[in-house]
Amino acid sequence: MTFDDIPAFLDALPPMQALIGLDLGEKTIGVAVSDSFMSVATPLETIRRKKFGLDAIRLQEIIANRAIGGLVLGLPRNMDGSEGARCQSTRAFARNFERLAPTLPISFWDERLSTVAAERALLEADTTRKRRAEVIDHVAAGYILQGVLDRITVLRRQGDTR
Repeated sequence: MTFDDIPAFLDALPPMQALIGLDLGEKTIGVAVSDSFMSVATPLETIRRKKFGLDAIRLQEIIANRAIGGLVLGLPRNMDGSEGARCQSTRAFARNFERLAPTLPISFWDERLSTVAAERALLEADTTRKRRAEVIDHVAAGYILQGVLDRITVLRRQGDTR
């Protein structure tokens, strides 16, 4: 089940389960997870991409081990809001992953500037260049996932009792 809007995604989520957020790159996948209350995103790891099947196996291990109830993919829109080749690639990843996990709700979040925000936070933390290169992707995934979690908080305050 793939959703383009967060309210529909929220309705499809099982209660009291965490979310996983992904920042899909050409060479890596940044991974972040939330708590079961869906309030805080935590950067987890960066997966070096190989083939879709191998990448999917690692993601399924994380999903099983952490009782994940939903998946959020960063959607790399162009700065004008349009969707280009990278968005098509992300949507294809979602379709392929949905075949492997048909009951897992999947949604997208506009990831424009998430890597910039992650880089800025790491610079402010005085992180070395080498360490920034190691963690930037899963820190960016944390920013993506936290955006969704903040949106879910707003929706709940507006009357969604989930």
